[in-house]
Amino acid sequence: MTAAMTAAPARNTLIDTLRAFALIGVFVVHMFEQFEIYWTAPQDNLTHTLVTTLLMGKAFALLALCFGLSFFLLMDRADRRGEDFSGRFVWRMVLLALIGVAHGLIYRGDILVVLALLGIPLIPFYRARRGVLIATAALLLVQPWLLIQIGFALAGAGWANQPPHHWTDPSLAVFQSGTLVEVLKTNLWQAQATKAWFFIETGRLNLVMGLFLIGLLLGRSGFFDAPERFVTRRRIALAVLAAIALSLHLFRDSLTGLLPAGPAPGMARILAGNILGGWFDLALMGTFVLLVVEAALGPAGPLLRRLAPMGRMTLTFYVAQSLIWVPVFYGFGLGAWKTLPQGTALGLAVGFLVLQAVVATLWFRRFAYGPLEWLWRAGTYRTWA
Repeated sequence: MTAAMTAAPARNTLIDTLRAFALIGVFVVHMFEQFEIYWTAPQDNLTHTLVTTLLMGKAFALLALCFGLSFFLLMDRADRRGEDFSGRFVWRMVLLALIGVAHGLIYRGDILVVLALLGIPLIPFYRARRGVLIATAALLLVQPWLLIQIGFALAGAGWANQPPHHWTDPSLAVFQSGTLVEVLKTNLWQAQATKAWFFIETGRLNLVMGLFLIGLLLGRSGFFDAPERFVTRRRIALAVLAAIALSLHLFRDSLTGLLPAGPAPGMARILAGNILGGWFDLALMGTFVLLVVEAALGPAGPLLRRLAPMGRMTLTFYVAQSLIWVPVFYGFGLGAWKTLPQGTALGLAVGFLVLQAVVATLWFRRFAYGPLEWLWRAGTYRTWA
C-alpha cells in the first residue's frame, strides 16, 4: 500500500462516532424498506411505527449535518496551511457526484449526488458571518416555498393542489421483477427523476442545505473539539429539542387537521404535514446527537468509541451495503422482497453492521483510509501519495 493509505492523520473520534450512527441508521432504514420496494405495499404495524418514528429522516438528517461539518474541517485545515481549498472542493464534489451516479445505477435512493450538488453552494458561506449563517439556515428550515404553496392551495390555485409528481413511481415494479439491465436503465433516468421530484416537492433540499449550514456553524464553534466547554448550553438545547420533538410527535396530526382536506388530495394539509414532519426529524436528530455527546463524555465513552472506525469508512460502507443487499431484495437477484420477513431483515441488518464494525477496526490497524475514501482523496489531490 502507498504512504497515503498508511499515514495516520489526526481524527476527531466523536465526529467519527456520529458518522457511524448516521451510517447505522441509514442502513437499518434501507433494510426495513427492502431498498424501497417496501413502499409498494407499506404495512401499519409496530415495526413500521418504530422505524419511521425513530430513524427514518433522522439518520439522513444526521448524515447531512456531518457533511456540513466535514466541509468546514476541510476548508479550515487548508486555511491553516495558508491554502484556498475552494477550487479543490468543487473538484471533490464532482468526484463524489460521479461515485453517486455509479452507485445510483444499482440503488436509486443514492444520496451522494444530492450531497455533491448542494455541497458546491456551501463555498461562499465558509467565510460568512455567524448571523448570516443562522438567518440563512433558519430561512431554509422554515420551508418558505412550501408555505407559499400552502397559501396558494388554500386559495384554490390549481397548480398548488396537483398531486406531487413523486407519487407516481413506476420504478418500484421494475425493482420487484425487472432484470438487471432493466433496473440499470430505469435507474439511469426515470427513477432519478422521481427521486429529484421527491426532494423538491417535500422540501428535502431545503432541509439538507440548512443542515449543511448548521454543521458548518458547529464546526466553526469548536463544539465537537471541546464539548465539555458547552455543558450548560448543551443540556438546555437537549431539553428544548426533546420537548419540541415530543410536541410535534403528539400534536402534528391535530395541527395539520386544522387545514382543509379538500380539494382532493388536500395538498395544504399534506404540505403542512411535510413541514412539521421535517421539523420533527430535525428536533429528534438533534436530541440524539446531544445524547450521544453526553454518553461519549461519560462511562459509555469507551464503548461508543468502538464505533468510530465505521465512521471513518462511511463512504465505503454506504456503497457496499447497496452492492450487497440490493441483489438480495430485487427481482434480478434473490427476490427476497417476497419472502424475507421484516424482522428477519432487521436482524440481518444488525449482524451485517456488527461485521462492518469488525472489518473497520481491523482495517484501520493497517490503513489510514477506507478503500473508497482513499480513492476519493487521491482523486481530490490528484496524487497517490
